[in-house]
Amino acid sequence: MPSRTRSSKGEFPALGLSDILLTALTALGYEEPTPVQQETIPILLGGHDLLALAATGTGKTAAFALPMIQRLIEPDRPADASHDEGTDRSRRQGTREDNQRKRRQAPPGGVVLVPTRELAMQVSEAIHTYAAGTGLAVVPLYGGAAMDHQIRALDRGAHIVVATPGRALDHIRRETLRLGSVRMLVLDEADEMLDMGFAEDIEQIIEAMPSTRQTALFSATLPSRILTIAERHLRTPQRVTIAREKPVSGTVPRVRQIAYIVRRDQKAAALDRILDMEDPRAAIVFCRTRLAVDTLVETLNAHGYRAEALHGGMQQRQRDAVMNRVRSGKTDLLMATDVAARGLDIEHVSHVVNYDVPADPESYVHRIGRTGRAGRVGTAITLADPREHRLLRTIERFTRLPIEVQPVPTTRDLRVRRLEQLAAALRERLAADDFDDVRAVVTTLADEFDVMDIAAAAVKMAHSAAGGNGDAQEIVAAPQAPAARGRGDRGERDERGERSERGNRGGERGVERGMTRLFVGAGKKAGIRPADLVGAIAGESGVSSSVIGAIRIAENFSVVDVPEDLADAIIEAVGAATLRGKRVRIRRDRDD
Repeated sequence: MPSRTRSSKGEFPALGLSDILLTALTALGYEEPTPVQQETIPILLGGHDLLALAATGTGKTAAFALPMIQRLIEPDRPADASHDEGTDRSRRQGTREDNQRKRRQAPPGGVVLVPTRELAMQVSEAIHTYAAGTGLAVVPLYGGAAMDHQIRALDRGAHIVVATPGRALDHIRRETLRLGSVRMLVLDEADEMLDMGFAEDIEQIIEAMPSTRQTALFSATLPSRILTIAERHLRTPQRVTIAREKPVSGTVPRVRQIAYIVRRDQKAAALDRILDMEDPRAAIVFCRTRLAVDTLVETLNAHGYRAEALHGGMQQRQRDAVMNRVRSGKTDLLMATDVAARGLDIEHVSHVVNYDVPADPESYVHRIGRTGRAGRVGTAITLADPREHRLLRTIERFTRLPIEVQPVPTTRDLRVRRLEQLAAALRERLAADDFDDVRAVVTTLADEFDVMDIAAAAVKMAHSAAGGNGDAQEIVAAPQAPAARGRGDRGERDERGERSERGNRGGERGVERGMTRLFVGAGKKAGIRPADLVGAIAGESGVSSSVIGAIRIAENFSVVDVPEDLADAIIEAVGAATLRGKRVRIRRDRDD
């Protein structure tokens, strides 16, 4: 099995990447390839099979994604073409318009198999960002998501599919995923997929592909089972070994690390509560996908925050404008994906929030390293689904530092915190001694009431005006994940865990105690956003936006959780109004 070693540093143009990919990398702030990218990109561009020993966090997603994109947009490129810096790009440019027509409604030409739904979303988002401007469609397939939605995405044309083995096999059996045109297959974290019991699924998936495909296998370890797969399915592969980079010492200890175990459907409400408690000077909130970023920005802005989005779907001028507002202090919260946030340098970040737990410890270290700088103490907050508890332990082992798991703040905690903030504001005002204009009011009232009672009444009024009247709903504590499970259970838990979780919740499909779920007969097709629902409910019924719970917007309808005792009043008020200029149906949701 041939092997490669290379020690000198290079640049992306020297690897043979096309102009359109170099432009995308420049816009993302990529300056120099990582060792795994420098080693493997020329191999894959040359059409060779690859066996790579590389850990997560070494940059391997770009290492296989960039060659896959280029090989799909330039199908006529010879496999043995030169990859020197002087490669003739004019010839490649000339075929681009012809290939654009061929790519429409095409079956998958590239497939990436990954072990978990979390990694499928992360890799899909990264490839989508790298492929900006190429016309390639990237579709993630994983368990726990609606099958019909994935089928429609495949019908529209999927040039690259990122899938967990179980869900990919489901689609193959339904004949909604046809792999007869696959030109490149990547097995990412292959050792993890085997540990999770996916060996037979992988074999069946590979059998559905042409034997002429190019195959790349990435694994953090090389047990005998991996070598067996390589011997069976890879054709004279070149082998690359990349050592894991050690984290820089001293970067994490200045960061206070906290985690909250929160159900997926309650994450937005929990984040709102935690931000109220922490009152960050400036924060970066990391999400796994651009959809999560956009949705969260809408929700938090509707609740009074100044939030901005940063993801790969934005043009460079939009990114620059966002960063200018963040650096000038005009924005409190920056919602970002990992790929889009690469290279961010913001001095005054006091908090980093992992809205989604990163798939690997290295990404966690990189994220939280954006706070706690210049000798200041920062805070890193992670919202973990009960099934992700094991990822927190993995991160702790990697950083050798504890992550304190705390309960989500209660409504009482929130009231106490708001009173503390009000007391601090009153101290500042008293120190300023600039209240002569209202002193006469106090003097007049003092003839009728005790001065202490007057002060207490004023504090209570100010507290209520600031939203501290105690009308927020409690967030039900999420159960802890089981301490251990057999390997045979891991695939079902990771890939189809959401489905099992729903089945075990009981009641109104995960609605917390004291809340009920309302059905609204308008969704994405009607342009409905979370802010529209929050605005309509709060504006028409007069209830505080802070009592509105989880919101989910589907293609043709939406559902929103509201307090049970306010549901009828909300239905009556919103039903008599319009949403986006149209009358919509609103009723209590039926458990279908």
